[in-house]
Amino acid sequence: MTSQPTLARRALAALLLALPLAPAVAQEFTATTDPARAQVTLPEPARPELPSLVFIGDSTVRNGRDDGQGKGAEGQWGWGNPIAAYFDLNRINVVNRAVGGLSSRTYRSSGHWERTKPFIKKGDWVVMQFGHNDASPVNDNSRARGVLRGTGPEKEDINNLLTGKPETVFTYGAYLRGYIAEIRALGATPVVASPVIRKRWEADGLKVTRAGGNFAAWAADVAKQENVAFIDLNEWGALRYEALGKAAVERLFPADTPQETVHTNLAGATLNAQLVVAGLIQNKVLPDAVYLRRFAPDGSDDRPVVDARKVKVEAPRDQGLPSLVLIGDSTVRSGGQNGAYGWGERLAAFFDTQRINVVNNAIGGRSSRTFFTEGRWASVLGQLKSGDTLLIQFGHNDGARIGDPAGKNRGSVPGIGPETQEDTRPDGSKEIVQSFGWYLARYIDEARAKGVSVVVLSPIPHKDRWKPEQQRDFENYAAWGEQVARARGAQFIDLTMLVATAYRAVGAERVDGFFADARTHTNDAGATFNAAQVVEGLKQLPGQPLNVFLRPAAH
Repeated sequence: MTSQPTLARRALAALLLALPLAPAVAQEFTATTDPARAQVTLPEPARPELPSLVFIGDSTVRNGRDDGQGKGAEGQWGWGNPIAAYFDLNRINVVNRAVGGLSSRTYRSSGHWERTKPFIKKGDWVVMQFGHNDASPVNDNSRARGVLRGTGPEKEDINNLLTGKPETVFTYGAYLRGYIAEIRALGATPVVASPVIRKRWEADGLKVTRAGGNFAAWAADVAKQENVAFIDLNEWGALRYEALGKAAVERLFPADTPQETVHTNLAGATLNAQLVVAGLIQNKVLPDAVYLRRFAPDGSDDRPVVDARKVKVEAPRDQGLPSLVLIGDSTVRSGGQNGAYGWGERLAAFFDTQRINVVNNAIGGRSSRTFFTEGRWASVLGQLKSGDTLLIQFGHNDGARIGDPAGKNRGSVPGIGPETQEDTRPDGSKEIVQSFGWYLARYIDEARAKGVSVVVLSPIPHKDRWKPEQQRDFENYAAWGEQVARARGAQFIDLTMLVATAYRAVGAERVDGFFADARTHTNDAGATFNAAQVVEGLKQLPGQPLNVFLRPAAH
């Protein structure tokens, strides 16, 4: 059985593997910008005609591509870099105008705010996250970046030792209110985020120390007073760290600076980016269509797992006929939830159902693992008989992180081997998790033992992963599915590429109209289109065993 430290490493590796890096932009990265002489080239909206999501803040937002340290993903990264991969950049610009080393005061006094405002237009959104540098000295010859504490009207006139100029310094809340007012005056929508959580543990090593009555609380107060959306990166981050555990959280920070408590590596930045996305979704800040990935505050997909009690295992309509039985996830069966349908719900129209039953026993939110462990497979197996055909399509949910509560106990061990990992269920019980290939092999072997023909299908591609210039979607799961199918006497259909090729033939505009959400679930038209590709795959199987059951129009 795999050890807990190995679980943590694999969980964090999965976090990174699931995330394509954001597109490169011309910029200079620095964690310690001198406020008086800050010279950085900040990105501009790539497509000015689109609405923009703009970030202003400090290094916990800004750091990226490891600040020239040559350490890659193990260097210092801010969440403003990886977050771009969660948005459809054909619908929205993601513009990271944060600058390392600055505070809510010096982002303005150094001129960066004035240089940012021309890129903010009516209909845009601006997320501000300051606080980590605001507690610094108000006046010194090093940074002179501190603010007055609180949210009140207090102010202090100083002769700035760093710039040599007179300056009036205000409270943290006053600076935030200033940004909010100016953003609104530009016709854009302001959003306030608390500073990201620090890596500081209580004595028991189980609880993370929250930022108390200071910048996190003041940010929340200002957001409430000004009636703007608030993203609590302080509390949500602490909860995520506690769920992962101390050892795993250490791997969210640069390994060569164990004393670092603020600046994350790429894995940590990715976690924080997911929290920001969750906050934007929870506050209904952006249109749903701009998201490519969606998250809840616990890091999980924000869509609920379908309640198995509400979805009965279907029985064949006519026990005297052979059956085509489907098992899989919501891309096979969504049931019309939020306008989504899976291809399995439109497959029967291609078959003569007076000669064959089409039985869709897929259920949303399941992986190869949970379809088995919840007992659903046992019920399906009990109905299978000699002469039936079983179609299996899993993979969309199998990549969930084992050991992370956000994974909802769905992840399977990557690969097809005998490796196992231990997972803890919500009730505290332990589960030995098998590999993706192990679960597939179990389905195949038990079905074939009853005289059932089995076909394994790779997952349908995401809305943003089908174009020729992109790396193919679900490469690993397709390879694992094919290997297990061949080894166990089953057939294999690369549905990922069948659908991708068909998408390329009809073009992006039509494909955009196939989806009920940002990137995963198809609507009625998309389900019908993908069902047609499944039929094409079935028609290409050796011996064409199901062709005799197709309606004439499907031949």
